[in-house]
Amino acid sequence: MLDIKFVRENPEVVKQNIRNKFQDEKLPLVDEVLALDKENRDIKQEVEALRASRNKISKQIGMLMGQGKKEEAEEVKRQVTANAERVEELSAKEKEVEARIREIMLIIPNIIDPSVPIGKDDSENVELQRFGDPFVPDFEIPYHTEIMEKLNGIDMDAAGRVAGNGFYYLMGDIARLHSAVLSYARDFMINRGFTYCIPPYMIRSNVVTGVMSFAEMDAMMYKIEGEDLFLIGTSEHSMIGKFIDTIIPEEELPKTLTSYSPCFRKEKGAHGIEERGVYRIHQFEKQEMIVVCKPEDSMMWYDRLWQNTVDYFRTLDIPVRTLECCSGDLADLKVKSCDVEAWSPRQKKYFEVGSCSNLGDAQARRLKIRISGKNGKYLAHTLNNTCVAPPRMLIAFLENNLNEDGSVRIPEALRPYMGGMEVIPVPENKK
Repeated sequence: MLDIKFVRENPEVVKQNIRNKFQDEKLPLVDEVLALDKENRDIKQEVEALRASRNKISKQIGMLMGQGKKEEAEEVKRQVTANAERVEELSAKEKEVEARIREIMLIIPNIIDPSVPIGKDDSENVELQRFGDPFVPDFEIPYHTEIMEKLNGIDMDAAGRVAGNGFYYLMGDIARLHSAVLSYARDFMINRGFTYCIPPYMIRSNVVTGVMSFAEMDAMMYKIEGEDLFLIGTSEHSMIGKFIDTIIPEEELPKTLTSYSPCFRKEKGAHGIEERGVYRIHQFEKQEMIVVCKPEDSMMWYDRLWQNTVDYFRTLDIPVRTLECCSGDLADLKVKSCDVEAWSPRQKKYFEVGSCSNLGDAQARRLKIRISGKNGKYLAHTLNNTCVAPPRMLIAFLENNLNEDGSVRIPEALRPYMGGMEVIPVPENKK
């Protein structure tokens, strides 16, 4: 959310930013909020004048009564009453105007970083760098659920009967692998200096609107019926919410946290054939990282965060690339964002396995996350990034570590979390 003062002083910058995000339908909101802002300031000015007048003339009542000027005193009383009624009327209007201003300000997108490429949607995202050499073996790689089924590792039919589409049972060594990549990610991030945290899996509506846009909320969040609670779509939501309405001493920054959580998402909309299986699902688990820092440090942390994900995947012998999100693909609160994509030997292309975002002070402004420094209080910057999110990540893992006989190689870094296993063998009944 932008500062209304910034919008007031830079309306054309705000409008051009909306155009750069291809959201022209929001352009009238800028003029509307400016008109409301002027109305609000006029109301405050009149209220202030009325209160000053009331205080001044109220002092006259006692003096007039003391002088025996009862009628004049009564007239002054009527004036005081009229002033009070007008103040009450204006105060009600002020609340109404301020509510509409906030409603609009929650919709106007954040100012994107100048380095963000201008483009309409994700088809215009820009590849930045590749890490590791993409490899296609000389044998055919089955679809990921077929690999799992051969290892007795998944049952989607039973999950469908129990919970419907978008759910799964992971079994045996595949379930163990799922837990292993999360445990390894936890220790990987701890070794990089992040504090491990397990957060609440449900958050209140004021936290939801503090961390995301209304459009994202509608597309993602499950509401708990009859309660002011939502299931989290990612632990970033409750992790940033941890700092709601706090003032952090400058010397305590940065706050670097890594969190585990299950995640729950509606995943509205139709999806392509490559999003069958466990690619796009309603329930998954994730190791996340978040940073709360001083504004001047946020871009440095942005680069560190995405590099952590790249390094994690490379230790598991999975080639990845980074992709800069263009303006039209950025969520409204984001200043800058990049995706980490893993190589799929079966599809012979990369697919998203994580996303790193710098949100500037947008979340901090909504949630009132402030820093106390030698020059006073100011808003923090917040960032988030996915370290790993299975079971989607397992698609890349299985494809890149598959042997021709259907067994799966376990990279050295992961073996301690798999009981020393070097290979997940094909069960006798599936050979």
